[in-house]
Amino acid sequence: MIFHIVPLADWSAAPELPYAPASLAAEGFVHCSADRPTVLAIVEAHYRNAPGTLLAVELDEAALTAEVRREPGSDGRYPHVYGPLNRDAVVRVWEVVRVPDGPADLRPRQSAG
Repeated sequence: MIFHIVPLADWSAAPELPYAPASLAAEGFVHCSADRPTVLAIVEAHYRNAPGTLLAVELDEAALTAEVRREPGSDGRYPHVYGPLNRDAVVRVWEVVRVPDGPADLRPRQSAG
């Protein structure tokens, strides 16, 4: 399983289409994380004060239609998906819970099925 952090508004914008964030057009891939601790570290480092609700979309890597690469030097914690995220690869959607004086956490939002 791999995870992608996404604002709820972006994820919900066109649910009938594969999800293609701006990074796909700008960098050629979708940034992901290989595990829950890495997701939480990224939230703390880059999204601590981001407005709105954040999600961590858990994806079955084998079900993705786009290629997944673990780039050399990234130590495997940051897989890159070279194409849009097909929504039928979603296993679970987690809500990122941010509290002012504590670490972020994930709570289940919904199952994919």
